[in-house]
Amino acid sequence: MTVQSQEKWKGLAQHYGRHLLAVFVVVLLVHNVFGAHGFLAMHQKQKEIEKVKSQIERLNKENAALEGQVNDLKTDPQTIEKIAREELGQARPGEVIIKLPAAANESATPGKTQ
Repeated sequence: MTVQSQEKWKGLAQHYGRHLLAVFVVVLLVHNVFGAHGFLAMHQKQKEIEKVKSQIERLNKENAALEGQVNDLKTDPQTIEKIAREELGQARPGEVIIKLPAAANESATPGKTQ
């Protein structure tokens, strides 16, 4: 390279160098904020993580309650008797079960056409 062309490149670098650096910094900044792994994407992922954590916590509580019910069904005679009475319609000796018709007036609701 000649001395003249070296001076030309040096002059261009001095003149446009700061502008190119500023553009490069702006491009990096935009990428770090709006890019696929940028600040906004990370913020959205953190929201999703918190949502999933709350779902896991809720499901763990529900699971513990269900485990308690299973344990009661296996061991607690009062729970077993309650289910036998309510769901199976069983009674103790000497008891009488009276069943009433289930909502007979539902089929005769006014304004309903058949």
